[in-house]
Amino acid sequence: KPARIIIKVNSLTDEQMIAELYTASQAGVEMDLIVRGICALRPGVKGLSSNIRVRSIVGRFLEHSRIFYFANGGDEEVYIGSADWMSRNLDRRVEVILPVIDAEIRGYIADEILAFYLRDNSNSRLLRPDGWYRKTTDGESFDAQMAFVGRETAV
Repeated sequence: KPARIIIKVNSLTDEQMIAELYTASQAGVEMDLIVRGICALRPGVKGLSSNIRVRSIVGRFLEHSRIFYFANGGDEEVYIGSADWMSRNLDRRVEVILPVIDAEIRGYIADEILAFYLRDNSNSRLLRPDGWYRKTTDGESFDAQMAFVGRETAV
């Protein structure tokens, strides 16, 4: 079945989560990870993470939203919460993740919020397999954060 994962967090360092993402990539799951800060996963490594893309977006605002989107054969699930995928957050803190039940809100999160961040080429950098980031420059300039505050025309 076609599958897709989109994750938006500030940090991704938990070894177990990274191992699960690698396993999903090897099974053919397409992934886009929006990781503002530290990311210990290496995307685009043949045979390990070739289906994973990682972007960091550092713009005007310090972001704290965590969004988790999963699509499995047309079934879509969206979760929002407070936890970054770091050992300290997953093992030693009380964090909250909750499902978005309302279909309209789920659609807004997937089709607008996440789509805007994946479209951003003003403040985003793509993580390469060697651990270095490169500036995103393709297409007409789009700043996701400013789109949300109404300074740019959204989609």
